[in-house]
Amino acid sequence: MPELPDLEVYREALEARILGTRLERIRLTSPFLLRSVSPPLEEAHGRQVTGLRRLGKRLVFDLDEDLFLVLHLMIAGRLRWKSPGTAPPKKSGLAAFDFQSGTLILTEAGSKKRASLHLASGLEALTAHDPGGVEPLRVDLAKFRTVLESERHTLKRSLTDPHLFAGIGNAYSDEILHRARLSPFKLSDSLSAEEGERLLQATRTTLEEWTERLKTEVGDSFPEKVTAFRPEMAVHGRYGKPCPDCEAPVQRILYAETEANYCARCQTEGRILADRVLSRLLKKDWPRSLDELERQRDR
Repeated sequence: MPELPDLEVYREALEARILGTRLERIRLTSPFLLRSVSPPLEEAHGRQVTGLRRLGKRLVFDLDEDLFLVLHLMIAGRLRWKSPGTAPPKKSGLAAFDFQSGTLILTEAGSKKRASLHLASGLEALTAHDPGGVEPLRVDLAKFRTVLESERHTLKRSLTDPHLFAGIGNAYSDEILHRARLSPFKLSDSLSAEEGERLLQATRTTLEEWTERLKTEVGDSFPEKVTAFRPEMAVHGRYGKPCPDCEAPVQRILYAETEANYCARCQTEGRILADRVLSRLLKKDWPRSLDELERQRDR
């Protein structure tokens, strides 16, 4: 799922191309994309784009007459900038947004169509689409701690909860926790003062560095390779590969429809956290530390 750094790069690329131009029309190719009926989507046609913003993990197109297009890419939604009038691809295309300067194509890979588009009228209607999480790059330490301790969750879950923090998902939460040297399963209300400050600093640094890295990578072009898996990442998507800091193999926890990636040596004092799938299958053979894992591999 595109997260804060990816969405900020999308936002800036779109701002450079469509701010101040007119949205000629929206061509829907999937009936499942549009999730609102009032006002009708046709009300957006012919409107000028007056601004672009990010609302959590949603991209918002500000239009004149107090209208707002709210686009949620979900897991597999991606944007492509094409020449005017380009048709969306038949298999993955969901919509085409025709602007004076070009056409924005929305695609979604896979059979599950989860991306959504709403047209909201007025700021109050727009606010209804905000899950309410605080912006991690603008929150101070006191507020950060208050939000963390408001609900008792694992740090992994707290960071990725859109009602608590805006724009952080599976990928960057792994990177943040690795940088902070904290276990993904540590409880959010159990941090020391030093750990809380370390986590906030890691959150800011990780998101800022990756946003700048992606902006530099894209340059003046439109972002075409938006992915949660990048070789430069420390732990996310790097199961079994060496940690860049200590060279211990990156570990993985599978749960629900997602996973957590971490370094046992850097984050859990060498302990390998129980996996709900493999640890139950292996039972007594499940390694509980890096030392046990290495002994098993040497057999």
